[in-house]
Amino acid sequence: MAGSSPVRPRILPAPPGGDRVPVRVIIRGMPDYGHDLLFGCFLPPVAERSAEVVRLARRAEQVRLDLVSVQDHPYQPAFLDTWTLLSVIAARTERVRVLPNVANLPLRPPAVLARAAASLDLLSGGRAELGLGAGGFWDAIAGMGGPRRKPAEAVAALAEAIHVIRSLWAPGRGVRYDGSHYRLAGAKPGPQPAHPIGIWLGAYRRRMLQLTGRAADGWLPSAPYAPPEELAMMNRTIDEAATEAGRDPAAVRRLYNLAGSFGTGRGFLDGPPAAWAEQLAELALTEGLSGFIQMVDLDAESDLDRFAAEVAPAVRELAAAERGGSTGDPGRGSSRMKGPLLSTAGADQALGVAPTPAPAQWHSADRPWQEATRPEPPAPGPDTAYTDQGRAAGQHLVDIHDHLRQELDQLRDLVRQVGDEELAAAAARSALHRMTVRQNRWTLGAYCESYCRIVTAHHTLEDARMFPQLRQADPRLGPVVDRLAEEHEVIAAVVERVDAALVAMVSRDDGGLELRAAVDLLTDALMSHLSYEERVLVEPLARLSVG
Repeated sequence: MAGSSPVRPRILPAPPGGDRVPVRVIIRGMPDYGHDLLFGCFLPPVAERSAEVVRLARRAEQVRLDLVSVQDHPYQPAFLDTWTLLSVIAARTERVRVLPNVANLPLRPPAVLARAAASLDLLSGGRAELGLGAGGFWDAIAGMGGPRRKPAEAVAALAEAIHVIRSLWAPGRGVRYDGSHYRLAGAKPGPQPAHPIGIWLGAYRRRMLQLTGRAADGWLPSAPYAPPEELAMMNRTIDEAATEAGRDPAAVRRLYNLAGSFGTGRGFLDGPPAAWAEQLAELALTEGLSGFIQMVDLDAESDLDRFAAEVAPAVRELAAAERGGSTGDPGRGSSRMKGPLLSTAGADQALGVAPTPAPAQWHSADRPWQEATRPEPPAPGPDTAYTDQGRAAGQHLVDIHDHLRQELDQLRDLVRQVGDEELAAAAARSALHRMTVRQNRWTLGAYCESYCRIVTAHHTLEDARMFPQLRQADPRLGPVVDRLAEEHEVIAAVVERVDAALVAMVSRDDGGLELRAAVDLLTDALMSHLSYEERVLVEPLARLSVG
């Protein structure tokens, strides 16, 4: 194109464990939305092999993938019911997020789906997401008693369903809604999910892509139907719709279902892991994709292992190098000093995990405690030995803390959006915008409450189980354990302050300022505490094998 800048290839370092040659990533100028990178698997719910499906889901957690997803075709008699399967998977795992990929809306009434998703999120400790589709295979759907919809009707029904689902997740009184496809006649909201569940749409055609930009939290296409060369056009449609709706296009997370093989070819995802890593890093940096979900054959567990062990870390390294060493959103101030997806090259070689550095700055003028009075743990002896189980316990502690840090970033961003003057001015322009602000406030309230509940539950578990075990295994840790327990009490009081600020936000116009101050104090207290806890506990956990 005349006047455009030439495409310049950038040479990035080779991924860990790969061939020691540079890889070539082409930067085309499309947006990198700066999201953290997620990796997961897409499992076929074959009824005759149900035990293998669940075992592979557990394997995905063991190899440290982030997501386990299951396709949803209720009319397929050879398949397990997706929601039942996801519930079993969630019950037999502890960390991975679970989601339908994607739920068949015509056969799953949205009001019931809202309660099912919220229930699974509560039972799994905030690990459920909702992939949602408008439907297809209409003969099969009609054969199950479902509606037969034309394309425009299917998109309209999906838009209504999103409204119904979110209405029943938000606190409030009975909801009334009179749509063309779905109605609520005073349905009471609840249960509220443990965290803000993302609604990720499987979309390909223009109207569906526009709906994704207007209303969804994420886009979840599959590579066979949305090949790499078409992503730019699809992304542009989503971004334009988001902008027209007054949304930041970066608010829509882009995930990608992958079909490929670890062969010797040169095509897309047809080569060794290093080639996969190069291609996926390019998509992350040039097409805004931040989640990659591998379609898994039940007979190819080794492919899952290679994807997790060789592809995912390499993609993260390449993306981090291109972003200047940060896997967080470069456009927003993160409360985290090191991204959870960065390499652990700085970790203690004996421990296998690096405690998170303390925050470099404070957000609040108040101080939750005097850090100088914190006791230090006993130094390990020269012959100290560490076990694999103990190292895993230390890593698990950091992983839990990373989740809390990421949730805290989301909480701060929600507070920023509610209190932003530009958003308030836009809201004043129309009744629709005013309703959006009101919905944002309710969403913020529900989110703050659920986040604070998660923090409290985590600290309660430590106080009741891990701390006594550490004290018993090494009495020298007594002062450290006592100090951590005391800080838990301080954080609990700050959580109560956030809750009180929420009430003020609803009842007074200036309540947002009080909420900001409370969340700033919570940020300082939690970030300081989590860093200290990792610094003093990772080594004892690796040495004593408790937890």
